[in-house]
Order: sequence, then structure tokens, then C-alpha cells
Amino acid sequence: MEFEGTHGSRSTHGGHSHAGIPRPAEAPAGVPPRPGSTPPSVPPRPVEAPGVRSGTTLLDWLRTPRPEAAPGIWRYGHVARPDRAPDETPLRTVLAGASISFLVAVLLWSLLRNGYIPYWSVPIRLFTPGDWWRPLGGAPVPGTGGPVALAVYRFVLFAGVFGGIGRFGRWPYAWGRLVRQYGRPTQLLLAALTGLLTVALVRGDWLPLRPLVLSMLPYELTGPDAVFANQQMEDTATLLLTLATALPFVWIGLRRSAPRPGTAVAPTAPATAGDLATWPGLRAAGLHEAADRLAAEAASGAMNDIDYARISAAWEAAGQTPDRQAVFVREVRTRGAAAFLHPSGARSLAGRTATHDLVLRQVRLGTVTDTIRNPYARRTTGLALDPEVLGTGMLVVGPSGSGKTTRVVRPLVESLSLQALAGQAAVVVVGSDASPLGPDEAYDVVIRVGDPASPHDLDLYGGTTDPDRAAALLADVLAADTTDTRRATTTLAQLLGPFHAVHARFPTVPELRGLLDGDPALVRSLRGSLERSGHASLVRELDARARQQGADGDSAPHLADRIALLDRPAFAGFFDTSGATTPFTMRALEHPVRVRIDLPEAGHAEASRLLARLVLAQFLARAVNRADRSRFACLVLDDAAHTLTAQTVRGLQRLRSAHAGVVLGLRTVEDVPEHLRTALFGAVGCRFALAGVTTWDGKRFAETWGTEWVEARDVTSRTVRSDEPLTRVAHAVRKLVTGRAVTTDAVTVREVERERWSASDLAHAVPPGHGVLSLTHVRGEHTPPLLVDLRS
Repeated sequence: MEFEGTHGSRSTHGGHSHAGIPRPAEAPAGVPPRPGSTPPSVPPRPVEAPGVRSGTTLLDWLRTPRPEAAPGIWRYGHVARPDRAPDETPLRTVLAGASISFLVAVLLWSLLRNGYIPYWSVPIRLFTPGDWWRPLGGAPVPGTGGPVALAVYRFVLFAGVFGGIGRFGRWPYAWGRLVRQYGRPTQLLLAALTGLLTVALVRGDWLPLRPLVLSMLPYELTGPDAVFANQQMEDTATLLLTLATALPFVWIGLRRSAPRPGTAVAPTAPATAGDLATWPGLRAAGLHEAADRLAAEAASGAMNDIDYARISAAWEAAGQTPDRQAVFVREVRTRGAAAFLHPSGARSLAGRTATHDLVLRQVRLGTVTDTIRNPYARRTTGLALDPEVLGTGMLVVGPSGSGKTTRVVRPLVESLSLQALAGQAAVVVVGSDASPLGPDEAYDVVIRVGDPASPHDLDLYGGTTDPDRAAALLADVLAADTTDTRRATTTLAQLLGPFHAVHARFPTVPELRGLLDGDPALVRSLRGSLERSGHASLVRELDARARQQGADGDSAPHLADRIALLDRPAFAGFFDTSGATTPFTMRALEHPVRVRIDLPEAGHAEASRLLARLVLAQFLARAVNRADRSRFACLVLDDAAHTLTAQTVRGLQRLRSAHAGVVLGLRTVEDVPEHLRTALFGAVGCRFALAGVTTWDGKRFAETWGTEWVEARDVTSRTVRSDEPLTRVAHAVRKLVTGRAVTTDAVTVREVERERWSASDLAHAVPPGHGVLSLTHVRGEHTPPLLVDLRS
């Protein structure tokens, strides 16, 4: 990958050369190589495919359903839940009702079977021929249709009694509730016991099934062996009936119950017309050869999830252009699953700590808890983030030890790094040198500011060649909210413009500090160079700066004090502008680059905050001005304390339309200037409050999330008083036994408006390892605040 000079090695430290920069293995991922180019050697086959730890293959992963769902739902194998909870009766009440109804059915059938209910056979006699029955309600006449009709009538009557009473007693519902409550072992035990009991009742003729079957057998009435033949036929029929009666209970015991709403289902194995593993997009375009090659690679295990996502992105980039499609086919034919490699040549990311789905570019952070505070449709569902919600900006607030870095920032960085390997994203991560943000091997560029062994440098001016832009950028970073940024911009422009005109570069940190301090020798030399080159207008700029030097309201002393934070021996050789090195700039966002910037917070806290503010300002300026916005660009600030300014907060709102986003981590909202806190919460679309936030921080979240209408139930107890003597005696005895007066409850139900999450709830009701999160999609869809378990 060509970074077009956007970053390079720092030859001033440790003798690092440009060989230390990741150089292109091919054209940037997602863009077909130029025709006629020689493909590089194919990297080794990836060690692990998706789902190895869970035992699934790439084909299973691709064929797992991913239904449409609301923002933030983990869609891999998702099963939708109803919007409202079903009105479920307590299990104890359900079982009691089923048991009582069963006993009623048994009693009623026993009375019918033993003849204690008269005239029960009258209907069948009325609708059948009279010669089938003996007179005066006698038994049916043998050899006629009477025995068969009576057996059928008994069975229909039995089915009507038990079916009707079982419907009112909700026996199937009670069975399902019992199985769902106690699991499959209970299902097997109940099926076995019920099957044995049913078989015994059938063989004992208590259930009128055996008489029905025997009444339809073709008995032999004459012959020497008639009795033996009839008995053998009855035994065979009884055996077959026993097996037929037991088989349904075997099926009931072995079948799987329906999955609970919101849980994942097993991957679907059979291939269909829309099967992702068969590359239907390529087949629809008529590229069957390329589709067969990629499908074979996926089936053989030579392809992993990153390969699939990378090649899919390359196919989308090819579009409907015939030339690009031809290049795509040629690349796939030559390299198979290793086509369109990332410039680093990596096909996997070692040491994954989170669960990812690169088909939808989601990363799973946790599970929405099953609590009344969450909407029923979201309970027990997975919580996932993707570029579509990160594009609205994300603010994560949590004290040290709350899991801000390990459970939120680290999985997000890992997901964005995987997407970068697939050619779909560019990520810049800023944190302290002690933050666990992944190994160096997981990044293309690692900048350790203040470390002489750092192979890469950082451009102080963001790679721009326009003095006015550089002045505006530095003014917002250096002046912040302590002075007038417009005056600071003017001051810097009066110095950077003349210096750049003379030297064709911007000043180094010591030179800029000297200019701001008004170093006579430096200013005299710069003025002489401008006069010799004929820049009269720039000479007037220097004269204007000289007149303002030391005057009341001059911003130069403050700017000099701020830039002095970077003019320390620890940073000697960094931020070089002489051209000896090619420092990293945000122009690299045009490529799928992975960058980590380590700041020396331990010994240079103020300088680290200044640099973090600088990186944020440069990212916001470059992200909205990218020529290619097809890739998602994201900046992750593990600690954004004291880095936000009025200009950067306004810049956050412009990222939604630029296919970019920023993740800001804070230990407390107090680290943001007070006049920017409301604007910050309005600028970001995703807000995350972790366990342990203070009530002051919780107040900001509570105000942002607003209120909702809820149903409130007020119960009022009133003592029962009676004038009846017997009633008063009964109440007195009851009070003596229970120790409490006899009362009645009056329930009042009303709609009230309450905060979704109060400041006190956020500070004291969020368990450790949990957080409350609200999300906003770039399309405008949003979710209410959800309590999420980050440990599951």
C-alpha cells in the first residue's frame, strides 16, 4: 500500500530506515490491481478460521441467519422477541389448574365407564339401526355393526371428555412451561412416565382404544382352530397398538423444544440459492468460475472470515464496470482466497479477545440484561456495535477499573483492525503507553511519542502546506479555551506564513517557540530573507506581529508557553519538519491503515493531553475532506480528558455524513470544560455510562436520556371495621393469631412521567461489569438506554 508520503520512519532515532514501514503487498484492499501488474507471492494459509473456538466452520458461519434487527442487536443467529411480555400465569398456578382439571376428567370418565351416569349411550342408539341393539337399553347384538359403533362412540366420548377438559386446563401449555423451566431432563422423564402410564391404561382397557381396534378385527366364527387363531390375532393387534401408543411419547421426549426468544440458533447447514458460501453476487453477474473457486476455498478451509470480507469488499468496489470485474476475476483466479491482500500481507489478527461478525462488521460487547429496566424485546439479546452506529460518535464514561478500556475500547479497536485488514476501515488509536490496546504486530504504524526507539514520527501540522490552515489548527489546539482562538490564529498565521515562504516548510518546535517569544535574531533573519525574496506583504505581517508583541491581550506568550510543553529533551527529534523524515499524517486515512499512538502520560501528562488534542483536531479536519469515503475512518481516544474544544465538538457533528466516527473515553465528565458538556452530549449519538459513575456524571446522562411515561400502581391499605358482632369476633381472633389488623387494599393505576435512568440509579444501581448504553444509527434510528452485562 502506498501511503503517498503520509508516514515514514524516523532516521534520527536508532538508525531506523524506511524499510521499517509496511510496504505494499499489492494495491490497497478493495481496489483491483492495475492490469499487467505481477501479483506478489501468496502469504501462508491462515492458521484459524472463524468459529474454531466454538467448533463451527466458515461455511456454518456464513450460513447462519442474520435477520434484520434494530440498531445494536447482535444479528448473528438472532431470534426476534415479541415487543411485549406474554401474560404468563405463575407456574405453580398453571400446574395446579392442570392437575385439578385432569382429576376432574378422570372422575367424569370413570363415572361414564362404570355406568353411574345414565343414558350416556342414547345418542349412538338414536342414530344407528334398531336391530343392532337388544331391547330396553341392552348390549349390542353380536354379528351386527353395534359393537363397532359402540366402540367408536366410547372412543369419541373419551376424546371429547379429555380433549375438552384438557383445553380448559391448558395441559400443553403446562407441559411446555414445565419443560422450559427445568430443561430437557425433565422433558425426557415426563415423556417416559406419561408413556408408561398410557400404555398400561390402554392394555388395561381403561382407555377405550384397544376395544376399538379389537372390534374391527375379522374374527373366525367356525373351525377347529378358530379360538387359537382369534387369540393370536388379538395378541398381534395388542402388540402393534402398544408400539403405536409408545412412539408419540418417544418423539415428544426426543424432540427439541422451541428456542427462547432472543437466543441464537444452530447454524443452518443446507445451502440455498442465497447462500453466502456460494457467492451468489458473482453468480448473478455470470462469474461462475470465480464463484466456484472461492466456494471451493471456503469449503476446504483455506479461507477465513477476513478473507471473505476482504474479497467481498473488493467485489463491491468493482461494481458494474466490466474492466474492474475482469481484473477482479483475474486476481481471484491467480490467488484464490489470498486475493486483494492488505498491504501488510496479514490475513488474520492473532489473539482475538472479542466475538466478531465481519459479514455485518459487528463486534459483540455483551448481553442486554433480563430486567424490567430494559424493553422486553431487547432483553437477553446480544449487544453489538458497527460502523453505522459508531458513525454518530460515542462517549464512554467510567472510572478506573470499570472496564472502559478492556471491555469497550479494546473490542472496538480489534473490530476496526479486522475491518482494516478487510479493506473496509481505517483506524487511529490514541492511548497511554500503558494501555492494553493490542500488540504492535496488530498495527501498521506504531508511534511512541517521547521514545527514541519509535520508528515513526508525528506531523505537528497535520500534513497541510497551507499556513492559514496550519495556524487555525494549531490555534485551536494550543489556545483551547484559555484565550481568544481568533487572536491566536492571527498570531500564528503572522509567523507561519513568512517562515513557510522562506524555507518551504513549517518551523520545528524550537523554531516556533522562538518566533512566538519574539527572538530578535530569528525574526531579523526571517525578515531579511523575506526582503531579499521580495515578499513585501509578508514583511508587513512580521511588522504587525512586532507591534503586537508584548501588548495587552497578545496571545503569543500563552502560545509559547503551550508549545514549550513539546520543547523538552524527551521530544528532541520529534515533530521534525526539515524533510529528513516523513512523519505520519492523517492523509493515511485514504488507505486501510491501522495506527496506534502511545502518549507518555506518566512523565508528561500536559504534553500528552496537548498531543491528544492535536490528533483529534487533525482527524476531524482530514476525515471530512477525504477524497474516498468508502472506508469507515475512526479515531479512538482511550482517555479524552482535557482534549475537547469548542471547535472539535462542532467537528464531531460533521462526521456522520463523512462515514467517520470518534470514540471518546472519559473517567469523568468533569474532565470536559463545563461550557462544553451539554454540547458534547448533544454532538455524540452513542452514550455509555459504566458502573461506578458519580451522581454528577449521572445527572448529565439522565438529562440527555430524558423521561418516559410509565404505569404507576399505588396501593392503599385501610383497616376493616365492622358493626356485626360475629364479624368483630372473627377479626379479633384473626388479629390475635396473625398479629396484624384486618385490612383491605385499594389499588390506583395511573400514568406518570419519570426519568429513564436517574442520576442516583446510574451511580448506585448499575452492578459491576455492567453499563447503561444508548445508541443512534446514522439514519436517525435510536434505542432507549439499555442495561448491558459486559461480562457475557
